[in-house]
Amino acid sequence: MRTQTTSHILMVRPANFGYNEQTAENNAFQLYDDSLSDKEIRVKALVEFDAFVECLKNEGVQVIVAEDSASPAKPDAVFPNNWVTFHQEGFVITYPMFAPIRREERSESIIEQVLQQGFNSTARLHFEASEENDQFLEGTGSVIFDHVNKIAYAGLSPRTNDVLLDSLCEKIGYEAVTFRALDAAGQEVYHTNVMMAMGENFVVVCLGCIWDQKERAMLENKFRETGKEIVNISLDQMNAFAGNMLQVKNKDGKLILVMSSTAYESLTPDQITLLEGHTSLLHCPIDTIETYGGGSARCMMAEVFLPKL
Repeated sequence: MRTQTTSHILMVRPANFGYNEQTAENNAFQLYDDSLSDKEIRVKALVEFDAFVECLKNEGVQVIVAEDSASPAKPDAVFPNNWVTFHQEGFVITYPMFAPIRREERSESIIEQVLQQGFNSTARLHFEASEENDQFLEGTGSVIFDHVNKIAYAGLSPRTNDVLLDSLCEKIGYEAVTFRALDAAGQEVYHTNVMMAMGENFVVVCLGCIWDQKERAMLENKFRETGKEIVNISLDQMNAFAGNMLQVKNKDGKLILVMSSTAYESLTPDQITLLEGHTSLLHCPIDTIETYGGGSARCMMAEVFLPKL
């Protein structure tokens, strides 16, 4: 039986977290603030990371923590969801990354650490060679998977290539659903996972990002056809990372929607009530990681759906 959520999560403890100028080129969520030194940023990010892991473990979520290698320095290593996915069919897939410095994050030793927890991988798919053609697809940053209905949603952008998406979907047997998501300035939203989060019976989505009315209607119809209640967030809420959530389950099967405190505090009482009708909510403060990294809670968690040995 296919499942939308897992209780096993990979997280990477960053050795050199910091502001990445290469990714800032098309990530409008990153902010450079020189009020902290590079060392202070690194230390604060580690404190936030460790507290986030503890937050998840206290709720019974099973977290595999991999240590980032110190060299070469990888300022975005805390976001492993962009370079690897682990699928219930047994696939382990690695992805082509837009920023050259982020390509260093792909790690066979981290994949091996996951497999050593008793998981079975039946096939490896490698898409990274597409970097040579300037074609990118950044894991579950680019693609929002509806695993039960085998649909792959993707907002096209410099980091999300439609040809690669079609190739991925052909290999794993999913249907590709593409659209264009734009921010208030008319710039493409850099990653789909900042404007959409898929739950078992709901979807959090910023419909205001989708300027094309036909595309918006198509998405709404798709969500309804697949039994997803739509929780529509505003552009301001998207900018507060309210789209960057991940539903997981704990070892007892309890469903938990994980988000940052910034995201939670942006939600309206009605939205919270609506979400709590489907799932428990869990939030942790990760302000430093959000500000300098331009990513939030969902980006920090790579789900492990692989079958057990």
